[in-house]
Amino acid sequence: SLDEARFLEKPPLSYIALIAKAILSSPTNKLNLAAIYKYIEDNFPFYRNKGRGWRNSVRHNLSLNDCFIKVGRCEDGKGNYWSIHPSNLNDFVHGDFRQHRRSR
Repeated sequence: SLDEARFLEKPPLSYIALIAKAILSSPTNKLNLAAIYKYIEDNFPFYRNKGRGWRNSVRHNLSLNDCFIKVGRCEDGKGNYWSIHPSNLNDFVHGDFRQHRRSR
């Protein structure tokens, strides 16, 4: 059906936007990698049957984009929590997911 096809279409969002939406969905505004993957799969069914390649893109974007920051180790010692840099938070909350480079 048309609805089903639309449901499985690739969402018109960048990986930055997908990650930011996941993090913003958390009451603490921080998530670990597994929780980010789960949010994306739960909310964007397109990614459920797409193999593992998109997960590499998520990791790449977390590591390389200044808008995401590590905010401590997970309680189980496996991995880190990720959050949004304070200078990007307001834009992301208002739906502006354009990449803004921060000066180092």
